[in-house]
Amino acid sequence: MSGRFDWPALMRAGMQRLGLRPAEFWALTPVEFRLMLGERQGVPPMARDGLEALLRAFPDRQGEMSDG
Repeated sequence: MSGRFDWPALMRAGMQRLGLRPAEFWALTPVEFRLMLGERQGVPPMARDGLEALLRAFPDRQGEMSDG
């Protein structure tokens, strides 16, 4: 990754797709802008293959009980 922003594409998304005025676009934080574009923040939920990998890496041991 080059570490550079594609400013023309970001500005098109904000001004053409979202209908923002330039001052509104520049006033947004990156998180607000991503939210407006419909991007979700955070880690996606674990899929089945991820759960199965955890089960293989950390199998339950028979006879051990947790005291919660």
